Amino acid sequence: MDGLADGFAGSVVSLSAPLEREFEQRLADCPTLAFRVALSVLRNKAGAEDVAQEAMLRAYRKFHRLRDRDKFRAWLVRMTWRLALDRIRSTVRRERWELASADTASVTSPEEVAASNEFSRNLHAAIDALPEKLRIALVLSAIEGHGVSKVSLLLEIPEGTVKSRIHLARKRLAEVLNEL
Repeated sequence: MDGLADGFAGSVVSLSAPLEREFEQRLADCPTLAFRVALSVLRNKAGAEDVAQEAMLRAYRKFHRLRDRDKFRAWLVRMTWRLALDRIRSTVRRERWELASADTASVTSPEEVAASNEFSRNLHAAIDALPEKLRIALVLSAIEGHGVSKVSLLLEIPEGTVKSRIHLARKRLAEVLNEL
């Protein structure tokens, strides 16, 4: 950890020497924390390593903004968690787009292609428009395939809350898509 700042050479923000030492001390208290959090979300070692590295880089760049430094671990966990979820979302969107492209190849008429593309755009927009709490529960359960108990553990909320959020998300999606 002593050469951590050297590893971030060329970053936009460089910390003062005392702040840099404090960052290294706080990071030394949680050497694998970011990786474990990312791995628990992504279930992919390579992706988890990338996300953990990005989280530590962001933590280094924004450490000077952290008001309560005693909450560094929680801050790092939350940052890693969000980056991992962002990675899932981008992967899901890319896979959906690829599937839609493959489905389009099997559709024959231009009208069917247009309708399929419009429905995909509307569905993606409706999912993106959901509040974050509902969207995360829906993505983890319906798209990632996690069960209610696993989503409950990942989000650290009761299973009943997960069920409620999934139900509300599906209900809102149905309402939006029925209006179209």
